[in-house]
This record gives sequence, C-alpha cells and structure tokens, in this order.
Amino acid sequence: MPNPKLPLVADDPWLEPYEADINRRHSYYKERLKEIEENYQSPERFASLYAHLGFNYDVKKGRWTYREWAPEAHQLTLVGSFDSWGEGIRMKKGKGGIWHVDIPGGLKFGHQTMVKVRITGKDGSTLNRIPAFINYATQDPQTHDFCGVIWKPEKTFKWTNKLFDATAIKQPMIYEAHVGMAQEKEGIGSYREFADITLHRIKKLGYNTIQLMAIKEHPYYGSFGYHVSNFFAPSSRFGTPDDLKYLINKAHNLGLAVIMDAVYSHAVKNIAEGLNQFDGSDYQYFHEGGKGYHNSWDSKLFNYGKTEVLQFLLSSIKYWIEEFHFDGFRFDGVTSMMYEHHGDYVSFDHYDKYFRQQVDWDAIVFLQFANVLIHKIKPGAITIAEDMSGMPGISRRVDEGGLGFDYRLGMGIPDYWIKTLKHKRDEEWNIHEIWDVLTNRRFKEKTIAYSESHDQALVGDKTLAFWLMDKEMYWHMSVGDDSMIIDRGIALLKMIRLITASLGGEGYMNFIGNEFGHPEWVDFPREGNDWSYQYARRQWSLADNENLKYKFINQFEKDMLEVLRQHRILNSLPAQQLNMDEMNKVIIYERNNVIFLFNFHTSNSIPDYAFKVPQKGAYKAVLISDEKKYGGHNRINPEVVYPSAETKDGRNELKVYLTNRTAMVLQKVD
Repeated sequence: MPNPKLPLVADDPWLEPYEADINRRHSYYKERLKEIEENYQSPERFASLYAHLGFNYDVKKGRWTYREWAPEAHQLTLVGSFDSWGEGIRMKKGKGGIWHVDIPGGLKFGHQTMVKVRITGKDGSTLNRIPAFINYATQDPQTHDFCGVIWKPEKTFKWTNKLFDATAIKQPMIYEAHVGMAQEKEGIGSYREFADITLHRIKKLGYNTIQLMAIKEHPYYGSFGYHVSNFFAPSSRFGTPDDLKYLINKAHNLGLAVIMDAVYSHAVKNIAEGLNQFDGSDYQYFHEGGKGYHNSWDSKLFNYGKTEVLQFLLSSIKYWIEEFHFDGFRFDGVTSMMYEHHGDYVSFDHYDKYFRQQVDWDAIVFLQFANVLIHKIKPGAITIAEDMSGMPGISRRVDEGGLGFDYRLGMGIPDYWIKTLKHKRDEEWNIHEIWDVLTNRRFKEKTIAYSESHDQALVGDKTLAFWLMDKEMYWHMSVGDDSMIIDRGIALLKMIRLITASLGGEGYMNFIGNEFGHPEWVDFPREGNDWSYQYARRQWSLADNENLKYKFINQFEKDMLEVLRQHRILNSLPAQQLNMDEMNKVIIYERNNVIFLFNFHTSNSIPDYAFKVPQKGAYKAVLISDEKKYGGHNRINPEVVYPSAETKDGRNELKVYLTNRTAMVLQKVD
C-alpha cells in the first residue's frame, strides 16, 4: 500500500509531478534527524554547543575552561588582558579537532577580561583571532580593532517578563527597526535609549512585534548588520549584552514581541574579526574555493552539510532565544541559501528550478531544523523567510513536507509599488494588476505584507513618500500650505498602506519612520558622505510637530492598525472580491465581515456609488482616509449610516459617496 501524500502535495495538484522530489527532500531531513538523535539524543542537545565550546565557568571546580574547534590548526594559544597580553596559555588539541585549556586559578580571569586566541593555522600563518563562541566583542575607538570580551557579571540580569506570552500574537504587526538609527541625534543610538524612548512610540502606534536589525556583531556599521562576524555576540555599538536584555525585557512588559533580523545565509569575509580561514584553511566553516564565496555580497558561504557547521549555527539560534528571550527570527537571504546559484540572475519560471536545478539540500535541511528547533524551544515564536524565489512549502510545517517557516515575506509587493510609481502615470494604474499582486500567494502559506522596508529606504532607492512627493517635502509640509503634489502624495501613501496591509497577507510590516513618511533615505557614515550621521537617524520631531503634515500620515497609520487589530483582519480568511471598476479605478472587497473600498481615480468622485455586499444591514465607516485628521479634504461625513437595499435579483446593495484618491472601511452596525 503506497504511503499517503504529504499534505503539501495533496493540497496542490501542480506539485504532483514533483512528489518524488518533495518526498526525497522530506526523507533527507528525517535521515539527518535520525543521525542527530542517535549521536546527540535530541536536536535541542545538539544545538547546545555553546555550553561546551567557548568560555564556560565550572562552578564545582571553581575555574574557567576554554574550548575551540579548529581541526586544521597547528597550535592555539589563549592570549588576553589576564597576563597583560603576554605569552598567553597554550592549548591542547583533543578529539574532533577541539582544542581546550583550563584557565589557572591564579590569573585575574572573568567578567570583562579581554581575550583573543592566537592561531597557527594550516597555511602557516599565526594570527590573533576572536574566539568563535565569544558572547561580547568590543571595538577599540582608536585602532578600530575588535577584541573578544568575557561577559559574565556577578549579578545576572533579572528578567521580569514572565507574564509575556508570544502565543497571544495571532496577527503580527511588525515594526522593523535599527537600534543605532532610532534616535534623532546625529550619532549611534543605544539599546537603552531605544527601550526608554522608542518602544513607547511603537506601542502607541499599535504595533505588537518589533523586528530588530543589526543585532549580531558586525565590523562595518554601514553593512546594516548583514555582514556578521560574531554569531553569539550582540553588537557592542549599542551597549552591553545586559542592555539588550533590558530592551527585550521592557518590550515584553509592554506586550511587544521581539524578533531578530537574523543572518545565517553568509558571514563577513574579514579574517581579523570573523570566521574566515579561522584554522588556516578556507573550508572550516565555509565551502572551499569559489563555492564558499558570494560574488554579489562579497562574503563567505557556510557549508551546511558539515555536521559541525550545522551544530554551530543551530546553537547560535538556540542561544539567542534562551539567553536573550527573542521571540523568533526573520531569516535573511533564504533564496541565496536554498540554491547554489543564490538566485542571481535567475527567473523562477518553472517548478524544476525549485526541486531539480542547483538546489542546496543541506541548506534546506538547516532551515527545517532551525524552524523545528525554534518552535520546540519557544511555542508561539515567529519565523519569517526572506525568499524571492517562491519556493513551494517554505511556510508549511516540516511534517507536511515544507520548510517550517510561519510566514514568507511578500517581497514582490514593495517591488510592485516602486515600479508603479517610477514608471506609470496615475491614470495608468491597473486595478486588476494591483489585486493580483496583493493576492498572489500559495494556498495555506501565510505572508507578511509590506509596502516598503529598509530595502526601499537605502541610498540608491527612495521611500514611497519620497517617490510620491520628493523635494516638495522640504518646502510644502507645513499645515495650511496648499500643494497638489503633497496632497496627492499623502492620499496615495495612505491608500497603498491600507490596501497592502488588509489585502496582501496575514501579517503587516513597516520600516522605522515610514509610518509618518520620513523624508529622504538611509545612508550610514562612510567615506563618501564624510562619515556623517545626518541620514542615519530618525527625525521624530517631524511627526511630533503639530504644524507639519507628517502628523497626518502618522495618525492614519495608528488608526489603520487599530482597525486591523480590532476586526482581526490579518488572521482571517483571504479577502473576497466584491467590485472591480476599471473605468473609475475602484476596488472593493470584504475580509472578515469588513468592507474595504478604494477609489484610485485621479478625479472621479462618485455620488451614490452602488455595489453588492454579502450581508443585509446598515453599514458605517470606521476609517476614511479623506478625513481632515489624516490630511484629507473632509468630503465624506463619517457619521453617515449606509443601509443596504435589496436589488431586483435579490442581492444586497450599498450606495456610498466615493471620492477620488480615497479609501474607506465599513463595518456592519445592525
């Protein structure tokens, strides 16, 4: 009797020709799982490598032990401030290429001791390196060199967030943020500043989840945190590990989940700070030769098929959850991981490309293990895949034949909005195209929808606000200053946000500052801008200034999120189309018994616009983008009640005044 189909295949007839491939993918995961269970008892024990390698204090013996995996190295010596950076302590090589040393009791070794490991590698070089499992690394302000630091204070951090329950967040509304650029000052913000100042803004707006960027230590600030050097150390630019715990603890006490924008797709190529050529070979953590180098990113690529590398990366994931109480991860660069071509210049126009052409099965197994591990350690954790390929099953459970993510990132949505604003006049917008882009997602696979993220805010691109209003934002954002360009920009920005959030997925994401239309771009200090922080900050004063129109955009975002939350829009079934009117550029749909109306027309404001509704009754607006408090023209009375009328064919019809460049949300009130 044949085995039953995996649910992923059973739910999608298009996948039936690839059933054998999907079964092989699933079988490979189960084979690796069996190996781990036989050798390490469980994936959780397998992912606890940091309790053995790195620096660990044995309470019973009253001493520190340091272990490091460096199989091809000829000699390892621990050096540091404990002997004034003298000759250090030679280490001994043991089984499996693991070097070890017990720190003599007479040395001043412990919290805040500065350390490096001197490695004589396979290539004959002798270099001081940062230990791979270091939990804190600081940068010398004069030399800019990074150094490992032991972080184990006598007083352990006291968590007070026991009442926080991540499982309560059923519809994630995510605020993507960078700690360093979260303050208005021209400088680097800290974990504690973010906790004491920025968190309250996020909570007040109505977000329930924060996605923190650039958390793992990275040598170059301008990399936005995507060139990681230390996979167990929070970035010291923003403060200490305890400062990060303070931030997460405070967020939890405000009811906010915190997920990490996590980079496991590649690592910085720097030898001084990172893992590259750690034991003197180029194949310890990474693939050998060209396979281990990402041409587009100028970084190193992990060998996920090597058991020690798989264990290192999974241990990193577990560490951030257990040590810092993170509530999940947004995995960066998943497309690059899943395919040996990394998605570069590849059009995913055939199912063969998902299952039969240059697929990295070891990377897929890592992602499957990561998702199962995360959800086992922390039920309710959120995992999101940044994948532009559309891999089937990426956000289906592993036991269903998928990769185990909770959500995929709707990457095509912001690309579509940017292309539309760049290449089409308003009159050319196609409402059917808008609908298709926002509803095109795989059956039973949840999506995080967003109209823009950090990608659209970086130098070389523009935010939606800047595409819509550009330089006019410098001169005509004062309340009372009439500007057709600003009026159009604010009107369309609100509509794009609402239709994306309500139609595009099961979660919503916004990048820090975009909620009020932050002008300009993000540009970190670099030689090309004379190392300026002018554009690596957020000007909150713009949103707080009652005399500026930014407050209108900010208020709309707040009220929009409240409508989504109150009516449970995001965790409901997909929207049902009610009316598509190309001539008037009107889109109307229902989701969870709420009616959404959009009139994208440049000039047509239509009295008594008639359309069918699913239920008989009276309806009233709960959100009108044209209201004065949102910078609109106040053409629609929010107090009007719209009773349905029965048509000749027995259906229910509403008639509303639908003004141009306006979005409305109606709820049934009787």
